[in-house]
Parts: sequence; C-alpha cells; structure tokens
Amino acid sequence: MKRLANKVALVTGAGQGVGQGIALALSDDGAAVAVSGRTLSKVEQTCAMIRDRGGRALAIECDVKNLASLKSSVDAVVKEFGGLDILVNNAQEVPLGDLLSVTDDEINAGWESGPMATLRLMRICYPHLKKSGGNIVNLGTAAALRWDAGNYGAYAAVKEAIRALSRAAANEWAKDGIRTNVILPLASSPALAWWMKDRPEEGAAYVAAVPMRRIGDCETDIGRFVATLCSDDCAYVNGQSIALDGGQALV
Repeated sequence: MKRLANKVALVTGAGQGVGQGIALALSDDGAAVAVSGRTLSKVEQTCAMIRDRGGRALAIECDVKNLASLKSSVDAVVKEFGGLDILVNNAQEVPLGDLLSVTDDEINAGWESGPMATLRLMRICYPHLKKSGGNIVNLGTAAALRWDAGNYGAYAAVKEAIRALSRAAANEWAKDGIRTNVILPLASSPALAWWMKDRPEEGAAYVAAVPMRRIGDCETDIGRFVATLCSDDCAYVNGQSIALDGGQALV
C-alpha cells in the first residue's frame, strides 16, 4: 500500500520546477493532488502528467497574492476530493538585487507571494488539516545562509519570514495534530537555470561548493523527500528546516 493513499494534497506553484516535482512525487505515493499556479496551462500540464501515471489531480488557477483566490482554491480542493491533508507552499516571486537597486514593488511582490500567502493559506487550510491530522511543508532558501549575502538580502528576508511563521505554526498547532516543516531545496528548476545562465561564474562556483557536485532533481531528490516527510515514517518530525542541497548549506 502506498504511504499517502487516501490523502489529499495542495501544492502551490506546481506548474513547473520544484512544485511540479513535489506534486508528481506525492501522487506517486498515493495522494490526490490539487495543482495550483498563476498559469492554468502549466498546471494542467502537470495534472496530465499525474493522470498519465494513474493518479488523481485537479488543476487550479490561483494568484497567491489574492486572498479571495486562495480561499476559492481551498474550497475547490475540498469540494473535489472531500478534504485536505497536505499543504505545500511553494509559489514565490523572487526579489533579487542589491539593496540600493531592488524596488519596493519587487519586495512587496516577494512579501505578498511568500510569507503573506503562506500565512494566509495555512490559516485557511487549518480547520481541514486539524480534522485530518495533516502536514504543512513550506519552502525556504539556502540563499539566506550564503557566505556572501550581497544581492540576496530581499529574497532572504522574505524566505526567512516564512521560516519564522513555520516555526510558530509547528509550536502552536502540533497539539492539533498538524506538523509543519520547511525544506530548503537546490534543484534544477527553471529559476535556477535562469540564474546560472544570467550569472554563469557565480553559478559554477555555487555548484562547485556542493559536496555531492550536482544539482538536485525536482522530483527524485526534492519531491520524494517531501512525500516521505508527509508520511507516517516522519510522524515525529516537526518544526524543522531541512536543506535538500547535497550538503552545501548548514542549517
């Protein structure tokens, strides 16, 4: 029997990259997966991949910066699958640049799509997760732990806020049977591909700093770990920040 059989998951930003890899892995382990994202065609593609493997999926167009959109997304999941057991907050707009050049609008977009969306969605999903004894997996970044924080301050700030909120949820909601953890992934996503193309020397140095000398795969290295984290095999893991990066970062 698959470890996540009869479970229902919602993964934001799952039209590509890490979110897609997590959605595929959760489905392979038995979960029905609601795939949400800004671009409907992308999430429909992820759903098609899940169905081709024999899984159940629901495509949801969602703007995580919009509270009404978040609420309607959760309503759609519960209506389609009858409940919600796993929430993965993956969607994030990334504010990059040095402190003098990154704009207020970029920082606000990072804040709204990151910690605010994460907090809002955790609150909306709370009664469903409490009912099922569910799991929350939020995404942080090892960019916040870089030896050189230059050009990453705004991005690190919004992601570290997510870690702070996650730790609070882990402490406040554990009594309700809800576990909350954070992963810090390094994977071959479209965002990483853009970064390495835009900053090839920096990208090469970063890969060289990974002890395993490779970039992780979105599904096999990141998604499968998330599936394990949400299973009963990790029933005592709560409030942790776990780097999935081949040993590059020390949390």
